[in-house]
Amino acid sequence: MTDTELIQLRREKWRLNGNGVRTLEDARGFIESVGFCLMLPLPAPKTLMVPTFVGAFLGSDEKLPTPRQALTDPGARDATELMVRLLRDKSAYEANLGDENNALLLSSSVFPYFYTLAGERNPKQAPKPGPRSAYSELACDTYNIIQRKGPISKSKLLQEIGKGISVPALDKSLNELWSKLRITRVDYDQREGASWDVLQRWAPEAVSEGINCSVNTALSALLSKYLDCVIAADLPELEAFFGNFVARSKVREAVNALLAARELSFTSIGHKSMIQVTPAVPRIPAVQKVESH
Repeated sequence: MTDTELIQLRREKWRLNGNGVRTLEDARGFIESVGFCLMLPLPAPKTLMVPTFVGAFLGSDEKLPTPRQALTDPGARDATELMVRLLRDKSAYEANLGDENNALLLSSSVFPYFYTLAGERNPKQAPKPGPRSAYSELACDTYNIIQRKGPISKSKLLQEIGKGISVPALDKSLNELWSKLRITRVDYDQREGASWDVLQRWAPEAVSEGINCSVNTALSALLSKYLDCVIAADLPELEAFFGNFVARSKVREAVNALLAARELSFTSIGHKSMIQVTPAVPRIPAVQKVESH
């Protein structure tokens, strides 16, 4: 395969060939097909080799809006509205990459594996502040309000928390909880902002699946799905993506184990050796013997 052929296959898979995603049914099919996508392209120099939902919506990767332009760009607003519908019916979930307006979207079939890597193993126990806690006191207070009142919008959260708490402080506490998948965004309204709920309550089956899955199994499944999404990738590209959620050494170990099991294999792309999901070998039907009489 040539570099040009790889790019063309990705463009087709990522819906950048003029065939935009416009209906809810089409959006469900797209996110299930790719498994992962960003809402918007990352600003330079940051890059992640995944499709974007806005690109799939517009059917092109030319002049895509940046996160700064998204609030005023008509295409981005329409794409966001369709994406929120996916969140509402639990066809997709979001993972925190540090920007509420540009989350990583995951399909419903992929999300339990992602929860295994990033989520809390005992989500029924509310977070508590302390010197060894990953959560601030404000994050714990925020969680308790969402637990009692959720789903709840950001504007109503500010009212519940009380005076003296700024929007940036609330955003920081929400990010703490979201990064560990304690909470998830479940709706969005232009006036009220994002609405949040406790993930354990919003998607108990997905959380349960994630808790009961091993890290090795989850990472293997995610690697295979990611390679299906990007067609082929080299090890540094795999580490760059999954290194956001798990140690890069674990990524290398999982890739080597899948290569040894022949679930993944090397393929030549131009002058580079890249990794792909091992193509299925077509079965040759057995020839039945006809008895002579």
